[in-house]
Amino acid sequence: MIIQVLHIIGSLGLFLFGMRTMSDGIQKAAGERLQSILNYMTRNRFSAIMTGFLITAIVQSSSATTVMVVSFVNAGLLQLTQSIGVIMGANIGTTITGWIVAILGFKVDIAALALPAIGIGFFLMLVKKLDKKDLGETMIGFGLLFMGLSFLKDSVPDISKYPELLEAISKLSGMGLLSYFIFIVTGALLTIIVQSSSAAMAITLTMAYAGWIDYPTAAAIVLGENIGTTVTAYLASVGTSVNARRASRAHTLFNVFGVIWMTPLFGVFLKLVDYIVPGDVYGVSATMALPAHLAMFHSMFNIVNTIVSAFFIKQLAAIVSRLVPEDGSLPTSYSLKYIRATLQDTPEFYLLTVKRELSKMADIISDMFNRFWDFFSINEKHFGDEVEVQKKMEDLTDKMQEEITKFLSQCSLDNMNQVSAKNVYSMIRITNELESIGDSCYNLMILAERRSKQHIVINQEALDKLLPYVDLVKQFIRFIRSHLNEHLSSENMAVAVKLEEKINKMRNTLKQSASKRLQDGSNVRSELLYIDIVRHVEQIGDHSLNITQSLNRLG
Repeated sequence: MIIQVLHIIGSLGLFLFGMRTMSDGIQKAAGERLQSILNYMTRNRFSAIMTGFLITAIVQSSSATTVMVVSFVNAGLLQLTQSIGVIMGANIGTTITGWIVAILGFKVDIAALALPAIGIGFFLMLVKKLDKKDLGETMIGFGLLFMGLSFLKDSVPDISKYPELLEAISKLSGMGLLSYFIFIVTGALLTIIVQSSSAAMAITLTMAYAGWIDYPTAAAIVLGENIGTTVTAYLASVGTSVNARRASRAHTLFNVFGVIWMTPLFGVFLKLVDYIVPGDVYGVSATMALPAHLAMFHSMFNIVNTIVSAFFIKQLAAIVSRLVPEDGSLPTSYSLKYIRATLQDTPEFYLLTVKRELSKMADIISDMFNRFWDFFSINEKHFGDEVEVQKKMEDLTDKMQEEITKFLSQCSLDNMNQVSAKNVYSMIRITNELESIGDSCYNLMILAERRSKQHIVINQEALDKLLPYVDLVKQFIRFIRSHLNEHLSSENMAVAVKLEEKINKMRNTLKQSASKRLQDGSNVRSELLYIDIVRHVEQIGDHSLNITQSLNRLG
């Protein structure tokens, strides 16, 4: 008995490892294209649903798609309503795995598919000249997945040999509505344990095929797996923005809502599937027909649930907005939040998290610079705790730089494609430059406070000349924020260089004006402070140019 249990665990481990390897290879091969699809194909609710379906069907994991969606929402690249549509589509896309297992896993000699796939994949990875390492990894993952499924199918013992277990399962199945909810909870727990609804579905199909569970029981477990898969997205949203947390809650509510409306229609739905799919699931050859019936049940449930819910996306967004209210307070601590999903542990996937954090950093330094100018330009304004707030923001950028740099340095470059490896170096430099801008903004606020406290009077004409200089730097900061995390074209690079040249030219003019005023007998303290302001503002322009150079090198 112990040996059989170990065989089942080992078979499941091989299946999960194969799924992870296949998903890793697909994500590396697809690279930024998956993210581009997600960003550009979400114009309305129906295109968002189709996007979620296609990406999940490709990477074979709704967890990967939903975690990606949470990251995009957190970075402000997707609106809440768009993200809900993608998540709905992901629920349909994840049903593809059930069909693959049902059609190939139990009706075809899997070993005949698995070993050639592994052989082809190994050849593609071995011959570097072909430059198909990612495709080779995908093929090997495909082969291991089906080999694991084959072992799993053979490892599950005949239930007739264990009458006491058969009797216990029969008792659980005979309690009506209570049995229904027990098996829903079982499905949810199973998915949470293996961290993949696709893997949980494969286990359920295998158990049904082996005769351990009947059709209604397996269908109830499938419903529970739909709820269990929402845990990954929930974990991914911990410590993220308000909208990202709302997106994960919407995922949970959507799936729970589906189970609720399915409860009174469960028997009718099972009969409808029986009518559509050939084969008798209650007769002698029930186990042969069960996998296809369950795959159809899974697909139909998610399709109908999506169709019904698609008309209430705005209402769902309103509900989660109430459940997760706005929080306008500044965070006092920082740690880089990312989800190590069991089956999608790839550096390329984590770079999306880094891009999200870089966007946050850019927003913070933009706010810091605007705060400085607001208080410097109106000298009579009472400072209060503004310097302390600016200091907290500067400390936050310091911590973000430390955490992001540490994370990027820990990414295994050997497991990345060349584009992603190059992007890591660019992201490290961008992080450092953003932190340096934060330092300059804090120093500028200190100078503004000194002017106020020491009642330093600056010539009004000099202040007027400073305004277009500051506006240029504001324009440069807006420029890098709008182009952050994307390859900067040569045309946009030329725009950045021109901005920097204008800033340098204006810096020289302002410094010359200050020197002339000193020679004419102007107040020394006011002119030295003025020159310090000019210098720190110009440094922000330098750091901004360095960021654009790194963006130009992004793949």
